[in-house]
Amino acid sequence: MTRVQDVYPDDRVSLREVGLRDGLQLVKTFPSTAAKQRWIRDEYGAGVRHFEVGSFLPAKTFPQFADVREIIATIAALPGAHGVALALNERGVNEALASGVAEIATVVSATEEHSQANANRSRESAIANVKRLCDLRDASAHKPIVNAAISMALGCSITGAVDPADVLKLVEKCLEAGVDFVAIADTVGYAGPKQVGELTKAAVKLSGAKPVCVHLHDTRGMGIANASAALDAGARILDGSLGGLGGCPFAPGATGNVVFEDLAFLCESKGFATGIDIDKLIAVRSILRSEMPGETLYGGLARAGLPGGTAANVPA
Repeated sequence: MTRVQDVYPDDRVSLREVGLRDGLQLVKTFPSTAAKQRWIRDEYGAGVRHFEVGSFLPAKTFPQFADVREIIATIAALPGAHGVALALNERGVNEALASGVAEIATVVSATEEHSQANANRSRESAIANVKRLCDLRDASAHKPIVNAAISMALGCSITGAVDPADVLKLVEKCLEAGVDFVAIADTVGYAGPKQVGELTKAAVKLSGAKPVCVHLHDTRGMGIANASAALDAGARILDGSLGGLGGCPFAPGATGNVVFEDLAFLCESKGFATGIDIDKLIAVRSILRSEMPGETLYGGLARAGLPGGTAANVPA
């Protein structure tokens, strides 16, 4: 068994809670470091084990991630917990490596237009960036897991439809560059289950023994249906955020990521054990309501409760 298979076993679904990074990307107010640590510890107590904890971006521009090293240390202190941080350039990668984070994520845009608009670089340059990240990982002391997300993989906010063949070429190039796995990201929530299922199935086939992650947004209400299709197509890593926090600067008015609580319930309903106590998970939303009272929280389970139980009675 490889280290990746140890963290993301082939025989079960791994759910990654991305609220601390993707969920906080655009917020005007954000939790204190102490509140983030309670968020993590309470989710850990509910059975969550995979956390995207922040980004190595300039603190002046993204103050919500200024404490990323402290949050990484919080995760590292919890037995069996796994932390993921985003790094988009060599400076960020070196900082991530120095932090000792267990996994580094990076991004390649599916379309040339989005790559230029979002990162001011070509897709080929982005692939070279992935290769450099993998080389730096190989030369590092602790050799973190590396994943590359293909953003806008199922529809682009600039160009519209995206050719799946183009996405699969990027998946192949990322794998050749040395990543441990690739994530397929419906960044602005364009797709429906048919598209998600077909692209995921193709990515799973291309990835061979390496896992495939699917990262979904609920912009058009398709998030849970798309997650179900991804599971059916062989994805075994799925992203979601507590309360559906998040959004995208390229989709004005869009809601955020798939609601993590609802995602856990979906997996359990399809026979995939998650090890997560959903009632305890829903209770963690109280931290978000206290720390970010202006943020809308989403979720069917928080509103209605688990089937056969009492309503959660948690304010949105």
